[in-house]
Amino acid sequence: MSLRLIAVIPVYNHAVPVVGVARALRAHGLPVLLVDDGSGADCAAALDRLATEDGIRLLRLARNQGKGGAVMAGLRQAGDWGYTHALQIDADGQHDTLDVPKFVARAEARPDHFVCGCPVYDDSVPRGRLYGRYATHIWVWINTLSLAIRDSMCGFRVYPLAPTLALLRKTRIGRRMDFDVEIAVRLLWAGVPVLNQPTRVRYPEDGLSHFRVWHDNVLISAMHTRLFFGMLWRAPGLLWRRLAT
Repeated sequence: MSLRLIAVIPVYNHAVPVVGVARALRAHGLPVLLVDDGSGADCAAALDRLATEDGIRLLRLARNQGKGGAVMAGLRQAGDWGYTHALQIDADGQHDTLDVPKFVARAEARPDHFVCGCPVYDDSVPRGRLYGRYATHIWVWINTLSLAIRDSMCGFRVYPLAPTLALLRKTRIGRRMDFDVEIAVRLLWAGVPVLNQPTRVRYPEDGLSHFRVWHDNVLISAMHTRLFFGMLWRAPGLLWRRLAT
């Protein structure tokens, strides 16, 4: 299979770091789609300027839809343009773009796989965020009845678009911070195999986080509950799949 890969960056008010991220992706030879998720005027202007550069395009959403909503809009647009794969990466600069070739190589070697980033943190990671991730890891392992997905919360990944868009057409998936986890679990449920790619992650000192502790934790808890009940009736098939591989 010949890969046609585009990078999709959901952006909400990250006017400064997104410039470096987009240009780094272009330096790796990737076309870039910026998805403006209802950013303010300063960020919108920065994205307009970026979109005049070669290989960078802009999709502007009329209102803020959340990270998941922005990514889904970008994936659909990429599919409409004829791309076979999309690399998702955050706009805030926490992901190491030097690892892009590793993700691309894994996708080229196994184009039917979902390549999921597995963070390697430095000392900048907030301890609370680090420890909090383990609750989600445990729920994901329960809801997939496997350890196949090492870290479902990392926003650095490569989607094979055919099965991903098919999933989005038939399933309602969380549109905010619950998106990354839910789509990873549902892709595995759909039979898309997973490759875990270690990648360095840092938290910039002046970084802007859009994670709303109470609101997003409620959304994530509700998502884990939905997935748990979805796992129950899928359990025989999931267990059989493990035995067969």
